[in-house]
Amino acid sequence: MSRLEIVSPNRARIVMEGLYKDLERRIESSPPGLCPVDMARAFLELCHAQTCGKCVPCRIGLGQLNRFIKDVLDGKATMKTLDYMEETALSIMESADCAIGYEAANMVYKGLIGYRDDYIEHIQNGRCTCTYNQPVPCVALCPAHVDVPGYIALVGEGRYADAVRLIRKDNPFPTTCGFICEHPCEARCRRNMVDDSINIRGLKRVAADFAGEVDPPECAPSTGKKIAVLGGGPGGLSAAYYLQLMGHQAVVYEMLPKLGGMLRYGIPNYRLPKERLEDDINCILKTGVQVKYGLKIGQDITIQQLRKEYDAVLITIGASTDKKLGLEGEDADGVLSAVQFLRNVGKNMIMDLTGKEVAVIGGGNVSMDAVRTAKRLGAKKVSIVYRRRVADMTALPQEIEGAVAEGIELQTLKAPAAIDVDENHHVKGIYVTPQMVSAIKDGRASIRPTGEPDVYIPCDVLIVAIGQNIETRHFEEAGIPVERGKIRTKSTGTFENMPGVFAGGDCASGPASVITAIAAAKVVAANIDEYLGYHHEISCDVEIPEANLSDRSPCGRVNLTEREACERVCDFEGVENCMTEKEAKQEAGRCLRCDHFGYGIFKGGRERLW
Repeated sequence: MSRLEIVSPNRARIVMEGLYKDLERRIESSPPGLCPVDMARAFLELCHAQTCGKCVPCRIGLGQLNRFIKDVLDGKATMKTLDYMEETALSIMESADCAIGYEAANMVYKGLIGYRDDYIEHIQNGRCTCTYNQPVPCVALCPAHVDVPGYIALVGEGRYADAVRLIRKDNPFPTTCGFICEHPCEARCRRNMVDDSINIRGLKRVAADFAGEVDPPECAPSTGKKIAVLGGGPGGLSAAYYLQLMGHQAVVYEMLPKLGGMLRYGIPNYRLPKERLEDDINCILKTGVQVKYGLKIGQDITIQQLRKEYDAVLITIGASTDKKLGLEGEDADGVLSAVQFLRNVGKNMIMDLTGKEVAVIGGGNVSMDAVRTAKRLGAKKVSIVYRRRVADMTALPQEIEGAVAEGIELQTLKAPAAIDVDENHHVKGIYVTPQMVSAIKDGRASIRPTGEPDVYIPCDVLIVAIGQNIETRHFEEAGIPVERGKIRTKSTGTFENMPGVFAGGDCASGPASVITAIAAAKVVAANIDEYLGYHHEISCDVEIPEANLSDRSPCGRVNLTEREACERVCDFEGVENCMTEKEAKQEAGRCLRCDHFGYGIFKGGRERLW
């Protein structure tokens, strides 16, 4: 008989692991707007509880720091207290025997430097400078502040058209965002405390898919004002939509044959079917927005001309050019920018890659779009070359997973060193320098060369996807301030000594997400309205269902499914499948309705106007 026995897991350990998971979920779902001083106190107490207690710096020092922070919060501290805290934190960092003590003290020290104003406000005025107004997390983290709980509740009741109307109050691209939004709203979803965040983007897709055609609201009476909007991307079209609803005539100038900007010419059809993009654009045009195609600013028309013809001019040209590697041979045949490559595909100028080897440099969403598009164009082998780790890629995790499922090779920790060109000036391959992870800087692992010889990666086509730039030459010549490749505006989107000219979106902020461009468009449209002497308000008269009072038991999250990789890689049809109506109702039922229970009512309820 064997002497070995199966040892059952220790019950205390199982309970403790469960508590740790609960703590992780609570930290993950902590709402935006929390007091940083109070958060420092909470984390310091957590670290203090984790120390072994054998050395004085941890046992005594962290406790003393905690008392100092409590004095700040209780209104008992003076400015001298901050000096004591800084000295104590530095002393612990220099003498603690373990990393726990050092990191806890370092956290307090960094806070004293990074948000010192918050400490001072507590000491001098007894209040926070932060936005501690208990916002609904999903609404607060949505750049456009879309009423997320409202449209989820409407989807739950099968009122899909009303859900679309509610979304359009703040975002005129509900269909598009249902496919491609990066959903920052899910990051702090309070449902994380129970099980997992709500699939907010998926429910937006449900609303758009099931609603059918939904007409825009009626426009306000005409003001007789005309506004020129430069750029027909998401930012320009959103601003034009809201200006039109306010009663101003918006005229969009677009240099390409069709509207949509990077939505049409940068995002492949398999991610965003263009007929679905048309649904949003057609709704915007139904408001009366006028469009002038094929006109490029600085070439066909100037800012000076537009200022004479219009009551206001809005620059929303986006980030439509590419960044360069800066390597010799980058002008060789077969070396393309991802922007150019994807734009050609968007224009139906298809490049036959049958049997060819393709390498794409970069680790963002544009890089993933490029590699997956190349695969669909018949490439024999497609590789991503990235100088950092997969964990450091800025692309959405599901985009990386989708690329790997379709047979894309990830060549990570390899930095481009030289481009190999043949006698016909055509690219043959690229030399890359092996990298290794190094010290963590600003929360991200840096890299450095390993010292090993460069590696050669053969390729017939090399696509560069390391970022996007903005065409600013004409604007500089027109006297518009440009700094580090971006148009520099005041916080209101205006310029000094240039009344009536505004800018917003990627050209002012740098390349960002679609929902960020839409949010900027909302703000600048409201500012143009104020500049013209009005104060229009965009509202929505949709009645939101009352919150369900029943308990929410733990329930798994419904994720969107995808077509099989072996099937979808052969065409450009949409990859993602929508939820069924039954799945959508279950997912909508998981929402905790923070707008009613414990959040929105503190602020006076749902915001119906902007």
